Amino acid sequence: RGHFSSLSQFLRVTKQYLPHLARLCLISTFLEDGIRMWFQWNEQRDYIEATWNCGYFLATCFVLLNLIGQLGGCVLILSRNFVQYACFGLFGIIALQTVAYSILWDLKFLMRNLALGGGLLLLLAESRSEGKSMFAGVPSMGESSPKQYMQLGGRVLLVLMFMTLLHFDSSFFSILQNMVGTALIILVAIGFKTKLAALTLVVWLLAINFYFNAFWTIPAYKPMHDFLKYDFFQTTSVIGGLLLVVALGPGGVSMDEKKKEW
Repeated sequence: RGHFSSLSQFLRVTKQYLPHLARLCLISTFLEDGIRMWFQWNEQRDYIEATWNCGYFLATCFVLLNLIGQLGGCVLILSRNFVQYACFGLFGIIALQTVAYSILWDLKFLMRNLALGGGLLLLLAESRSEGKSMFAGVPSMGESSPKQYMQLGGRVLLVLMFMTLLHFDSSFFSILQNMVGTALIILVAIGFKTKLAALTLVVWLLAINFYFNAFWTIPAYKPMHDFLKYDFFQTTSVIGGLLLVVALGPGGVSMDEKKKEW
């Protein structure tokens, strides 16, 4: 009980800020990638041109679309305008990148991209719930609306995202990290003690992220810098998704909700 009272107190205090922070974390991957397109304009264009033999013009269009689509989508989501269109736009860019960078054949990257989609699903569900609350007093359709299935889908895809962060080596710390994390993410997925599990995971992942993925400690010209940076922002996106779960609750299709009915 003590945990819960302190948790609900924490949620009351952070209620205004939490969704904004969650959204910022969630889209940090897109922000970083959009900014990278700007700074590595020529390299990205040459890569696409060389990989697909599509010519200079199309390769430039691709990079431009990535840049504008990602940064534009992020601005719209953070400013709460046309959120649904922004989410669909970012879905499109994930699909485009999956094909353009041949991610389909790389399981780890593919799972990460699916998981980013899961984060966007949570954002969509959140924007729908905001839309719903404007029509308070209008009787709602049955309990299991698309929104709740989107929240369930988002939670399940968060699990995918989390699995890509697991470290498969046999050191004691890695095994412990994997076991604790997996137990917590399963609780989030089935929606049992969801907010507490999600918040614990957030703290856990934050610590791991700043400790293991400290890309700023490595010179920018080393490949490791980019790897860690990618991992850092991916983990930040997972944290954002989990914070949204903390802010919104698990939705109707979850054990927490079913328990209330029993």
